[in-house]
Amino acid sequence: MGNGFYVFRFSKKKRVITVVCIAFIAALFLWFGKSEVLSVFSKQNPSVLARGNEKVPNISLTFNISWGENKVHEILDQLEKNDVKATFFLSGEWAERHQEIIEEIMKGKHEIGMLGYRYKSYLDQDVEQVRADLLKAQEVFQKLGLKNVNLLRTPSGHFNEEIVELAHKLGFEVIHWNINPNDWKNPGTQEIIDFTMKNTSNGDILLLHASDSAKQTAEALKTILPGLKNKGFHFVHISELLTEAHTKAKLAD
Repeated sequence: MGNGFYVFRFSKKKRVITVVCIAFIAALFLWFGKSEVLSVFSKQNPSVLARGNEKVPNISLTFNISWGENKVHEILDQLEKNDVKATFFLSGEWAERHQEIIEEIMKGKHEIGMLGYRYKSYLDQDVEQVRADLLKAQEVFQKLGLKNVNLLRTPSGHFNEEIVELAHKLGFEVIHWNINPNDWKNPGTQEIIDFTMKNTSNGDILLLHASDSAKQTAEALKTILPGLKNKGFHFVHISELLTEAHTKAKLAD
């Protein structure tokens, strides 16, 4: 990972060594309050993108939506005012009920990813239930005219080796994050601002929420968006970070 990409690549031969290394890295992230990255290993070498290139000032702003229809409009307004493009991860169950909001997201030239169909941890389901959930979500997105959605964020960011392998077999790219101010807990607008401004660096993937539970996020964006721009960061879609990862990253064996 010398060039700054946090892309988890799974290998059988170096399983023990990699487990120790990733555990150490995860511990460091938790210590500094920057990540909740989980690591899994498999024979098929799937990967999970949790960060981009540390040498380039590109960052990705991502939003999860699984319920509600009010707060997302305020967030979209702030993105438009600051000319920021984001990536929205939507549950299929939410998407099929809010086509008009999806059209608004697309009108703003934001990117769409999926959170599966039901927003329920995949670790609480067996692999066939997860497969059915992913296929159901895929069907819903296609019916809505979103035929090439291949970005997947698992519900609550929960995954293991089997889930990541399944996702890749179904054609999904699994996306995590490494900056999480826990805005859905509504810790206070200033706390969301301070955490994000202090901890964001090159290549980061920021996790925020546009569900109605996130009552302070839109207000925090009024400071965060221009503030990060003033620091020299460029907001890009997840797909751009992903492309760089596939073409430039030295993936760990």
